[in-house]
Amino acid sequence: MSGGDFPHEIQSLFEKRYAYNKDPTWRLPGSTEILTSDHEEFPRLLSLKESLNKVKNLLSDKKLDEWHRHTAYTNKAGRVVPEVRKQANAELCTQAWCKFHEIVSTYRLIPDSALWYSELNSVHLCEAPGAFISSLNHYVKTRELHCDWTWVGNTLNPYHEANDGMVMIADDRFIANTLPWWFFGPDNTGDIMTLTYLSGLQDFLRNVSAVHLVTADGSFDCQSDPGEQETLVYPLHYCEVVTCLTILSPGGSFVLKMFTFLQHSSINLVYLLNCCFREVHVIKPGTSKAGNSEVYVVCLGYIGSAEIREHLTKMAAQFEEKIGSKSLFSHKDLPPSFLEAHSACCTFFHEYQTQTILENLRLFSQMGEGEQAHLDRLRESAVLYYLQSFQIAYIPRKRWLVRKPRVGCSLNARWLGARNRRTDTYNERKQLEALTWEEKVARGYFSSWLEDHVQGVASNGCLLEGSRAGLRHDDWYVLRGRRLTRIQSSSFCDSELLNTFNETIESCRGGEAGSLPGCPSCSPQLLDSLVSEVLCRADDGHHVLVIGASPLFDALRRRHVAAGFVESSAPQQPLSVLHDGDPHYQRQLFDSVLCALRQLPSGGTLVLPILSSLTRFTAGVVYVLYHCFKVIGFSCPTKDLTPGTSAVLLCWGYHPLPRPVYQRLQQLLTDPALTAGGTQQMLEFIPMEELLTGPFLEFLWDLNAVVIRHKLHLMALRENQKVLRKTGQSQTAVTAPDTGMEHGVPQ
Repeated sequence: MSGGDFPHEIQSLFEKRYAYNKDPTWRLPGSTEILTSDHEEFPRLLSLKESLNKVKNLLSDKKLDEWHRHTAYTNKAGRVVPEVRKQANAELCTQAWCKFHEIVSTYRLIPDSALWYSELNSVHLCEAPGAFISSLNHYVKTRELHCDWTWVGNTLNPYHEANDGMVMIADDRFIANTLPWWFFGPDNTGDIMTLTYLSGLQDFLRNVSAVHLVTADGSFDCQSDPGEQETLVYPLHYCEVVTCLTILSPGGSFVLKMFTFLQHSSINLVYLLNCCFREVHVIKPGTSKAGNSEVYVVCLGYIGSAEIREHLTKMAAQFEEKIGSKSLFSHKDLPPSFLEAHSACCTFFHEYQTQTILENLRLFSQMGEGEQAHLDRLRESAVLYYLQSFQIAYIPRKRWLVRKPRVGCSLNARWLGARNRRTDTYNERKQLEALTWEEKVARGYFSSWLEDHVQGVASNGCLLEGSRAGLRHDDWYVLRGRRLTRIQSSSFCDSELLNTFNETIESCRGGEAGSLPGCPSCSPQLLDSLVSEVLCRADDGHHVLVIGASPLFDALRRRHVAAGFVESSAPQQPLSVLHDGDPHYQRQLFDSVLCALRQLPSGGTLVLPILSSLTRFTAGVVYVLYHCFKVIGFSCPTKDLTPGTSAVLLCWGYHPLPRPVYQRLQQLLTDPALTAGGTQQMLEFIPMEELLTGPFLEFLWDLNAVVIRHKLHLMALRENQKVLRKTGQSQTAVTAPDTGMEHGVPQ
């Protein structure tokens, strides 16, 4: 099939583009005039928003999983990604990869100056998981652009525990293997919506001769209020634009993902870009699902930051708190010719989107065999069109950015995709959000946790054979950042599970979260069984060291075991959303472990009470133990055997640390970031690449899952008992409604 033989529907699918035709009246007002007026909407454009939302509201009663399956089938470009992955051997080939390849193949994103000097430097904002970067690499390599390419990636740091796991991209396979090229800012969060990050990025790029290309692919989940997507995402778009205009070199290019731009705030951003770039285009790539609002603003030929320095200074001052409180420009600053052009652009994409949604709704109700056959032919044609029009070429793996993964990642296969398997409707989600915690308990939303009895005994045999490789302490570096106030995400636990745990803790009243009942139906870890578990793998000498005096130590001595204990002043920690991120707890844990390793003889056994291992710091402590014991395991629940903790680590067969390694660890105790009371905290002392190793990572996932599930079980039990006392019921639980959720995790 030649280029001219493609059906009109396919050609129009890949030609959804609009170009602004600038005229001399499109000029920025003075810097003293910006951000001084209130927002005033344009009725004509607001009517388009209302029209679009009316169409979107027709989807409110559709089950998400059913609707997604349907639109995946009706997506005419739905077969492009797997075919490109196969034929081009493309690295990290996703929908985003194909969208960017369309854009870079359609517009001259790489300035001539980069080719003249054989040097290309690009910065990619909000880039996770990295598909734009791998797509650009594919383009540069297959088009034989002979230039020295350097890139810098940014995203919310998937390894920073204060970042909300539910707004981050779960897939870190590419990031984990390219970490030196990612800049997460002075506070290590990767949050570009702060002045700290903006100034840090400028310093980071100070030795770069020029930045030729900036991309910004940021967004977040707006399913809770899809009609206000533009309002919700605007502050992020504002920060992306200001960051780009600050770091991009004259003549450079910018690609910005936006959605609708029907409100005054977004219209101002588009006008700003038209005043700062020689050309501005808007494209809806054919590989972008036609029913969503996503478009890309492509800006070519930047005038340079020197021309708008005062404007940028004033705009940057709005970061963090004031974004959107004042209008960037007033109505009088927007020329009629621009408003006319912008209205035409919005109408163009509005018609495409609404037509697609209505057509999908029609086909959802009834799709005949003839329509199915027609769709199948169009999907095949779309693949051929894409491969031919955008000159897809094969690339050998040796030309990938990650030729052979050196480390694993925090993406656990058992949980992959779980958070996206929503089966409820929008209306059902809104009803759930309106319920208080007590109402959810009363209606049985957490009944599944009541039935999830943890069976103890060394966590059902979850053991990890110690690493035979030595600790590569020469590669260690201390990573510091702002003190944590809560743990919202963890590379060592599923985000959905942790989010449910945090929500449960916050919903408990006052200090009640710290006092939990025992569960008579669980199989509690009795003292004798724990002693037997400790001794079953111990060497004949039975030398056991227990951190912190406890009933376990007394029981071992009664069994005539050569047991000792190491004093620990680690405070008993009540349940809180900070978990094991408290600096005081971390220091005492670290100090106790080093003291124990100094005393323990070769072949000895260590018993270490622990809260959890959700942070990089605590994971680093466990990682050290993983390298100096033959076998490690854990036991949970312990039923008051180790007060103030959640589990015990059991470590058998000690082989002493080399003296240089021990001295390196001892030096960390003097680091100011490891002391309580400061503004900084030691976030990491063993490189993340080392912590993301398969067996070790799986062990931490199992440990944290057992700890959290047990705590949720006890908290649900307590709350259910309260409900039963109020209602006078004698049943153990109310039947859970059909929410499509099990243990708080979408199924």
